[in-house]
Amino acid sequence: MSAELDLDAYLGRIGLKARPAADLAGLRALHFAHASTIPFENLDIQMGLPIRLDLDSLQAKLVQLRRGGYCFEHGTLFLAVLKAVGFDVIPCEARVRMGATVVPPRTHMLVLTRLEGITWLCDVGFGGEGLLHPVTMDGEAHVQFLNTYRVVEEGGLRVLQSFHHGAWEDLYAFVPEVRFPIDFEVGNHYTSTHPESRFIKTLTAQLPGPGVRRILRNRAYAELRGDQAEGRELAPEEVVSTLREAFGIEVPEGARFRALEG
Repeated sequence: MSAELDLDAYLGRIGLKARPAADLAGLRALHFAHASTIPFENLDIQMGLPIRLDLDSLQAKLVQLRRGGYCFEHGTLFLAVLKAVGFDVIPCEARVRMGATVVPPRTHMLVLTRLEGITWLCDVGFGGEGLLHPVTMDGEAHVQFLNTYRVVEEGGLRVLQSFHHGAWEDLYAFVPEVRFPIDFEVGNHYTSTHPESRFIKTLTAQLPGPGVRRILRNRAYAELRGDQAEGRELAPEEVVSTLREAFGIEVPEGARFRALEG
């Protein structure tokens, strides 16, 4: 028996009082509330726990326990929400670029939504560099508060880019066609267990907002405001309190993170 989405509980988690309509205003409201409320984080991987993508597990973790997750968790939950509200959606896989010098694996999940003949890229699970609102794939620049994005064509691919320091930078590339749950299970297994995965090597928490984007990588904490960045190295005893206070993560008592213990 498949799990059912508790839409009311989800809406309460992201701070929306009413069910949005299946239109652009509703899509923008859902996207912004999710992306700016539920943090991107990999605490379970760092604590040696499995990442489960079934809907019951995702609701228990991201909604009831007020935790965050990484792209496969955010994307799978958001896909279920959009379907429940009535949107026409498909999930896609992406290769994260961000300065990569070799072809990276497909380890990112995003969602495409069709509204009145226009395709919108929705992505609530790309962390501190990610979108706050959905964006059209028209090749034009779209300003979202202090950040600017565009989606350009590259052969059969689409590439999400952000604008920093006077130049466009690739975030990730994807084929705009449907992928299936097993595809994300494979990517999730690699990302959460492979010894060379960045999520095995690095503790991270990230939360974008309209005025500031907060990023923690191991003990390096930074606040980004457009192209301006302020940061510092946290003392070991500050990590848990920062996860709780800056990111709103309900960190389990006694949590120990492999990347901080060598």
